[in-house]
Amino acid sequence: MSRASKTAGDDDRFRRAHQERGIVETPEGPVEIDLTESPLRWLASRRDAAGRPFLSATEVEAGERFRRDFTLAGLSPKLGAAWAAPVSGGRASGAGPDYADVVIAAKQRLDRAMDAVGPDFASLLLDVCGFLKGLEHAERARGWPLRAGKIVLKLALASLARAYGLADTATGPVRAPGIRTWRAPG
Repeated sequence: MSRASKTAGDDDRFRRAHQERGIVETPEGPVEIDLTESPLRWLASRRDAAGRPFLSATEVEAGERFRRDFTLAGLSPKLGAAWAAPVSGGRASGAGPDYADVVIAAKQRLDRAMDAVGPDFASLLLDVCGFLKGLEHAERARGWPLRAGKIVLKLALASLARAYGLADTATGPVRAPGIRTWRAPG
């Protein structure tokens, strides 16, 4: 084994040992991410004054969906060349979605979400959920007072959840009208 390949393997093992990796499902297939790098995950672990989670499950899901689309759209800054496609499921060649289609679909979903929440919320969502900047950085960049970012982000995530059609509870009729059995009449 060459020294260069040994060093690359050591770096990869070191990186993986200090990350909490997880597989998330996307419309295009599974994607592996570091679950600890997101400021949204940190904020989701916090509680409000009454002891309830500061962010609801739908707000976290909306932010994570935004992050997945941001990543799949190829908008994450990179320090080097990316040699692998962002979607990998171990499928045979030609069996999965085309790389360009994945990127275009993710970019379209991201554009629709940002249009739905408006420019003010979209810029904060891009910073926190997309570029993974901390809330302190976002507050300083916008000239906001301390801790204002938490409230504005919560509002932005609630708006994003509505745009994605996510809700805390399922609603609908108690039972479907008119259907009593699947049998044929008689």
